[in-house]
Parts: sequence; structure tokens; C-alpha cells
Amino acid sequence: MDTKQIDYIIELSETKNFNRAAENLFISQPALSYQIKLAEEEIRFKLFERSAKGAVLTPAGEQFCVTLRNIRDELKRAIEQGQNFSSRYSTNITIGLPMRSAIYFLPEAIEKFEQENEGISVTPHFIALYDSSSFLKGEEDILFARLQDVKHIPEIRIHALFESRIYLISERDDELAEREIIHAEDLRGRVLMTGGGSPPELKSVQQRIINEIHVDYFNSNDRETTLTNIRAHKGICLAPGFLNDHNNEFAWTLFDCPERIKCVLCTHSGDRRESVKSFVSLLQGMYKGNPEFKA
Repeated sequence: MDTKQIDYIIELSETKNFNRAAENLFISQPALSYQIKLAEEEIRFKLFERSAKGAVLTPAGEQFCVTLRNIRDELKRAIEQGQNFSSRYSTNITIGLPMRSAIYFLPEAIEKFEQENEGISVTPHFIALYDSSSFLKGEEDILFARLQDVKHIPEIRIHALFESRIYLISERDDELAEREIIHAEDLRGRVLMTGGGSPPELKSVQQRIINEIHVDYFNSNDRETTLTNIRAHKGICLAPGFLNDHNNEFAWTLFDCPERIKCVLCTHSGDRRESVKSFVSLLQGMYKGNPEFKA
């Protein structure tokens, strides 16, 4: 089924009249009837019930048209984005990361890089946390990752970016939020939420607190559930600083522990483009030039 047939089906579903739909589409009525017939033969079910009064969608046709409208809208957006891109850029660099704040300086880096490199675009591609599968398929040129997750992957280059510390997330009016740094003993009597996709470094800290301080704890399925539970006053949690979205909804207070999570950028070993190398270097320089960056 081609895009014209999609337009024909949607137009007929809205007008419910072959003659009127054909006029709106600037084609003949027989041509419209033929295209609808071809589409129905391809999908192997009837879209319309024909009568002297016009055409009415079958129940299956109604469901099908809902999906077709979504496909058409997505396709139009894709075409418009492609047209915008082709008119401004000749090259694109795609960077995979789990959330915008994972690379705190990314927006600033993109702006600076594109100003200095006319015709080259940098596109963020948001992926599941700690998931490198799309990068390994070649869908991204650069990947933000934990060193532990990628150090054994062959045929990639690893570029050090920063070491993320561990933070306590609490409500902003929590008394713990007033402190400069949180110690394990400060969590006595609190409920600590654990799990939720915690990396091994964080799990180590959580387990040590549970064993030494004997805090109450419960497992949380994912990050969003954890944050919702914090707002519901069910507990507090520890998290890597690179997940801080900096929207001030919660207090992020530095936690006293030796663990660090090494965050890196990965590129494909066969990708020798100067533009990719330059963008990686730009990001590295931003972190090196901002040693007080807390997250």
C-alpha cells in the first residue's frame, strides 16, 4: 500500500461518498474505486460497505483507519523533518543517551559545535538506561555509557568523560536536604528505596548501608516509581549524579562514600570522521574545564 492509497482511504472514510472524495482528491471516481479495490485485495479484508447512498466503513475498516491516520501523520512529520534537515545540514552525528541530563553539558556543546561546524548536525537519541544495543547496531555514532558496561565490547573506542558520585534524593523540605553532605549514619530510622535499575556500584553502597545501619528498605521497580514514592513520603533513595535532571523538584545531596561511577563516551572503531572526534573532544573539554560540576 502506497501513500496515495492511504490518502484515498482516509478521504473516503471522511466523505463517505466516492464522487465527493474523488473531487477532493482531484482524480476520477473510477480511479478512486480501483485504488480502494486494490488496497482491499492487498490487505485481504473489506474497508467499506458500498451502497447507492455511498460508502461506510466496516468495523475492521474503522480500526484500520485509526492506525492509517497515525501512520500518515508520522510520515508527514518525518518528511518535514527530513526536508528541514536536508536544507540546513549535510552530515549528522547521532549520540545515544538515557536522558538529557546524563550529559549535563550536551545542549551547550551542540550549540557551540554547530556554530563552529556549518552543515553538521548533532542529534540526541534517547535510549533505555544502560542499553548499548542500538549503538552496536550502528544506530548511533556516539554512546554515553558506564565504563563497566562497555569496557569488554570489541571494536569500539572508549573516551573518558567524568566520574559520577552518589547522591541522596529527598524531598526539598526534608531536614536532610539542608546538609552539605550525607553520611550513612544520617539514614538511621529512614526507609531506603533500592533496586530500580541500580548499577553495581550503587547496589554496593545500598547493601553496605542496610548491613551496617539496619535501615528499613524496599525494592522499587524503576526510577519513575522511586521518584513517585519519594513524593508520597514513602522513603528516600540514592542515585548516580548523572541522572539528576536539575529541575529542582527534589533535593540532591552528596552522599559520603568512596564509590564512583565512571562515565564514558563510546565511538565505533571504524568511524574515523574528524567531526565525531571533534565533538567528543569538545564534551571532554567542557567537563575538564568545569571541575566543580557536582553531578
